[in-house]
Amino acid sequence: MGITARGVGLLVAAVVLLGVGFRFAYPELTLLGAAAGAAVGYAALVAAWRPRLTVTRRADPDRVARGEPASMTLTVRNAGRLRSANLLAEDRCGERSVPVPVLRLRPGRDTEVRYDVPTHRRGVVPVGPLRVTRRDPLGLVALARPYGAAVPVWVYPRIHPLTAVPTGAGRSLDGRVDGVPHGSITFDSLREYVVGDELRRVHWRTSARVGELMVRENVDTSLPRLVVLLDNRAAAHPQRVGGVAESFESACEAAASIVTAAHRADLPVVLLFAAAEPDPPAGAPGEKADLGPALGPLDRLAAAELSGDADAVRAATTRLRQDRLGDTLIFLTGPGGRDELGHLGALRGAYPSVVVGVFGAAEPTPPGAAGLVVVDAADGAQFAAEWDGVRRW
Repeated sequence: MGITARGVGLLVAAVVLLGVGFRFAYPELTLLGAAAGAAVGYAALVAAWRPRLTVTRRADPDRVARGEPASMTLTVRNAGRLRSANLLAEDRCGERSVPVPVLRLRPGRDTEVRYDVPTHRRGVVPVGPLRVTRRDPLGLVALARPYGAAVPVWVYPRIHPLTAVPTGAGRSLDGRVDGVPHGSITFDSLREYVVGDELRRVHWRTSARVGELMVRENVDTSLPRLVVLLDNRAAAHPQRVGGVAESFESACEAAASIVTAAHRADLPVVLLFAAAEPDPPAGAPGEKADLGPALGPLDRLAAAELSGDADAVRAATTRLRQDRLGDTLIFLTGPGGRDELGHLGALRGAYPSVVVGVFGAAEPTPPGAAGLVVVDAADGAQFAAEWDGVRRW
């Protein structure tokens, strides 16, 4: 609850009038001071009354590529029996506020507001909650309350079409490179039985030992398994244009393009970040928005931020060497990431195919750097255009 400048003035006047009235025995001044104090108290009671409002919002769509249109439809309904007078409302949309007309909203009626959500930048735009401010008729006290939950709108990086995805050699889980022309099936892991699994895949010996049915999981080792490592270190993207690292935005576009092309081709792909990913986006201060299902690769790219961890690439390459998540490694970085190419070159024993994408560099990467295939590109569109020349190696 906040007292307006008018309310502060009236409250000070009430204290002065009461003090002077009692000190010098002026009943008229005492009466005026009591009336002023009562007015401020009445204003506080009026502003403290909480109107019964229901807020629903609908994003259309809630996930959109950068630059594509997106809108938010907000509906506010008066669920109380009394007319909600002297109400001001505004909805939060990213960094800006959108006015919502709720003044004297009749009981049982609703008002609807539709506005555009800014999508000119990749990221997660928090929309909401609705902030309703109630004032007393004299404008002495104002009380603001949040209504409804915050809803995130995911702005994905631009996705550029790729003519093909990498077709590097498949690596069998026992360490052999698979050369079977029509593919092969290799045991991967065991999991619990679920309704619909074929009984011929039940591993009876393990089932008898653990006391419940266990099923074999197999993988096709002839398929290329892609690993996309995005360098999200601030040191790798030192240049800023309007406070934005354009090389990092281009790297996100390239990662989104590769992941999308792999999914369309039904190829297994893993998206990793060099540094730790940020926490889920927040709604109101101190609150977190309802994100719904687990985040997918494009959601993670939309929420990606730069990190100050300068040694993240070295730690990431160590994990990649130990885990061997695939056979084709794609490292996407900026001008400041070329110093780490030696660590990527050391992974060629674990990953038969290693490709590096460098974005926003003033000069091309020296040929044969660390023995890697390097693609220098100004942005994501140029990377997609040059991708076809290096998609087979």
